[in-house]
Amino acid sequence: MSNNNHNPYIMGLDKNEANYSALSPLSFIQRSASVYPNHLAVVHQDTRRTWSETYKRTVKLASALTKNGIKKGETVAFMAPNIPELFEAHFGVPMAGAVLNALNTRLDAEALAFILQHGEAKIIFVDREFSEVISRAVKMIQHKPVVIDIDDLYYEGGELIGSMDYEAFISQGDENFNWSLPEDEWDAITLNYTSGTTGNPKGVVYHHRGAYLNAVSNLISWNMGSHPSYLWTLPMFHCNGWCFPWGLAACAGISVCLRHVRADDIYDAIRKDKVNHFCGAPIVLNMLNNAPDEMKADIHHEVKVMTAGAPPPASVIQGMEEMGFNVTHVYGLTETYGPSVVCAWHDEWDEKTIEEKSRLKSRQGVKVPMQEDLMVAHPETLEPVPQDGTTIGEIFMRGNLVMKGYLKNPSTTDEAFEGGWLHSGDLAVWHADGYIDIKDRSKDIIISGGENISSVEVEDVLYRHRSIMEAAVVAQQDEKWGEVPCAFVKVKEGEEITAEEVIAFCRDNMARFKAPKKIVFGDLPKTSTGKIQKFLLRDQANEK
Repeated sequence: MSNNNHNPYIMGLDKNEANYSALSPLSFIQRSASVYPNHLAVVHQDTRRTWSETYKRTVKLASALTKNGIKKGETVAFMAPNIPELFEAHFGVPMAGAVLNALNTRLDAEALAFILQHGEAKIIFVDREFSEVISRAVKMIQHKPVVIDIDDLYYEGGELIGSMDYEAFISQGDENFNWSLPEDEWDAITLNYTSGTTGNPKGVVYHHRGAYLNAVSNLISWNMGSHPSYLWTLPMFHCNGWCFPWGLAACAGISVCLRHVRADDIYDAIRKDKVNHFCGAPIVLNMLNNAPDEMKADIHHEVKVMTAGAPPPASVIQGMEEMGFNVTHVYGLTETYGPSVVCAWHDEWDEKTIEEKSRLKSRQGVKVPMQEDLMVAHPETLEPVPQDGTTIGEIFMRGNLVMKGYLKNPSTTDEAFEGGWLHSGDLAVWHADGYIDIKDRSKDIIISGGENISSVEVEDVLYRHRSIMEAAVVAQQDEKWGEVPCAFVKVKEGEEITAEEVIAFCRDNMARFKAPKKIVFGDLPKTSTGKIQKFLLRDQANEK
């Protein structure tokens, strides 16, 4: 009889090269290039590349980065729209052992300078459309990265500011470069910045394991199958395109690139390239709903849409469903690789009216397949709230789809993980069927068109105006953008200023999409200790 201290399932059963390798989404592209070498992988207007061609380009990028001195754990930045070069970067950069920092193309020079300096980017690849803002950003930082141009064949405008262009850079590389999977799946693969509730962005670090698992989780959640045709309406800089670059490699899908998100281009791509999947914020869905009927004509195949951001109004979902588009609602954070909660569908709901279906789909949902746990609980005690659909608590998540942490910010990382859960800062109710439903945002973040806007950052700009005494910014519901900033302003005695002047001042001093859309003048309500009562301002901003 075995000794109680002797476990036969441990003795002599160690990990070795034959039975273990680190999880990394880099294995996906290697497989697709091997199994489906001639299958279409990337479409960019008249450019068509197979998986074999795409794989060779990513390997050459990795080789060229290595030849140019990029070492393991160093940062390589990309400032580009949804074009093939950024798709390739999701593989080529980590193949070199480096960390990809895909930059938000909507940020101003000051924010970009902070990110490049904080992330210590050694090289930045910049599309001509963004050469001007990157030129200004690079001038602001002490340790300047090497600049490489992306000279897109299909874009006219912008300047070439780098030492060479992307094609010349990767031509230095060897397509037989002997890259390898990371020894440790906990190694960083990408760096993404989120504004949070303070002016300076926080650097969210992803690891190979989480990227691998969320890519697969998306495929399962969305029933994507083999060879889907996916349209890049969601920015690849946003949570690495919710991990879809890697997911498409896993299922040997087709990446249909789109530089600018416009209704006519989306409908054209759906028809021409038989697009059957795309993601986007509610603003994109609303834009498609309101497009002319002739633009929507001649689409005869099913199109699946995944949406997230500010909770989409049921009416927006209903409009898409009435056009024959199948909407899946997901929820997540930059800190969770994008989607980690999905409004999973039940067959019995098929019998409900389209209005009832839309209301159900507007809920955030349940944990995705690869996430370990999800709960709505008291923000301080972490005691789960009753699943009664009315008691409000904070959303907490934990598992493999949670970031490594914030770069160079251990105290904020510890705070985010306090109690063994990721604190989302979002407030929700928990329904009896286990589905969560967001009701408010405790961090005062404004989600506009899928992008986070820090109210603190906007207030900081407002306070810079010589005529403004006090300012507070809250989210105002908006049919087009989901949410927009609404500013409450108290003017200094003896000063006069118009709403138009305030908005113009903000646009001149920050990224234009962050500027308030509405200005309300008057005294601001405060507590006895002088704290502005934002919940009252939110109510006022959203009065019907």
